[in-house]
Order: sequence, then C-alpha cells, then structure tokens
Amino acid sequence: MTSHILDAIVAQKHREIADLLKKTSEKTLRELALRPRERRPFLERLSQPGHSGVNIIAEIKRASPSKGVLCSDLDPAALAKSYASGGAACLSVLTDRQFFQGSSDDLTAARAATQLPVLRKDFLISAGQIYESCILGADAVLLIARILSADQLSELLDICNTLGMDALVEVHSEPDVTSAISAGAKLVGINNRNLQTFHTDIATSMQLVSLLAPEQIPVAASGIQDRQDIERLLNAGIFNFLIGESLVRSKDPAAALEFLMRPKSG
Repeated sequence: MTSHILDAIVAQKHREIADLLKKTSEKTLRELALRPRERRPFLERLSQPGHSGVNIIAEIKRASPSKGVLCSDLDPAALAKSYASGGAACLSVLTDRQFFQGSSDDLTAARAATQLPVLRKDFLISAGQIYESCILGADAVLLIARILSADQLSELLDICNTLGMDALVEVHSEPDVTSAISAGAKLVGINNRNLQTFHTDIATSMQLVSLLAPEQIPVAASGIQDRQDIERLLNAGIFNFLIGESLVRSKDPAAALEFLMRPKSG
C-alpha cells in the first residue's frame, strides 16, 4: 500500500464520516453506543498464551489494494465458524468497502456465527466511527498510530474505555511505539508491512517488541506465512499473531490454524 493509497483511504474515510453524521448525529451515535450490550473479552483472550502457547486473531478479508481479490466467494459466517473450529482466539474483520471490498455486514455476520470476540479492522479516525463500531457489535477496534495524532489516539482510546471496548493500536516504527506508549495503549499490533513500500519483514516485530512497556501486550501482524515464522516470533517473546491472507486463501482454514498452533518443536 503506497503512501498515496494510504492518503486516498484517509480522504475516503473523511467522506464516509461526513455521510455517517448526516444520517445520525454524533450525540445520537454515542447514546446508542452506550446502551447495554453483550461484550466479549478481546484483550483478555490475548493476555496469556493459549493452550498451545499461541493465540491467533484470524482475519476475514476479501481483498486488499496490494493483492487484489483474495477470495471471490468469501462467506464471512462460514469462515468465522471454520476459524472457531480451528482454535482461533479472536476474529478480525475488514469492513472497508472501497479498498478492501468489506462491509459492516461482514462483521455482524461473522460475530453472529461464533462466540469469539471480534475486532473491527478499518481506518478509524473519528469518535463517530468508534461509536458506530460499538453499535455494530465490535468488541475491539484497530487504531493506526500512523494516521492519528497523539491527541487523537488518546481521545479515541478514552472513548473505547468509556464504551467498554478494547483497542489494538497498530505501530510500524519507533515514533509509532512512542505514541502508543504515551497514549496508554494496552494492546499493540506491530505491523510488519511498510505501508509506503509494501515490503514485509517479520524482523520488524522482533525489533520493535523490545521497545514496548512491560505491561503492553504485543501482536505481530502481516507476513506470517508458516510455523517457522511463528517460532521466530515466539523466540522474540511474542505469542499473539494476526493472520489473514494465508488463512483466507487456504482450502481448509481450520486445518491451517491447527497447523500454525501446534506445539513448538524441539
């Protein structure tokens, strides 16, 4: 995803936010989001290693700007069930429509199909989007440090706390980590993909994890293809992984998950 594409995505989000607030005021969205609802513990599921020593957030992702369509006939409910049977700790659902071909319907369908906590993965830059995520049933949201100022990140994290939602704060650089620490992020996703060049290197997670505060929980994301990658990251002290493309493309996602989570060799 080039910097130009990222800029285009953020510009599109501003248009979507304007459309959202034309239909429903931010005050009304907040009131709806504060209503009692079923909450599933996202961060709690990732706070300790699973029975195999590994937790996987399995992603439902139809397409991406860099890879195109990943699965032309993706059924979010069926895929969510497959992930649950394979031992996923949580789900992540891409809801961006224009660039990733996702939708809020994908999130609601996936969440209704299982009892797993669900992360809304999108480009969230406003309070209204956080309220909307809560109304849709998301248990957690992705907040990308690179597209948020320090003040914005702190504000959106505060809103999540008020709503009883968890947040996965995505970082890719040392300044991102500094921002995440300053904002009090508890769950930090280290994106191994450079959003300017598309280059992916899991060494990014191995390098940045040492910069996190002791109480922060790391999640490695992007570029994790096989058990060897998992074991390299386990050795760096990371036991949470967000995996999408390889699982979506798999003929048997449940079996693919089970393989990735098999006990560490040796």
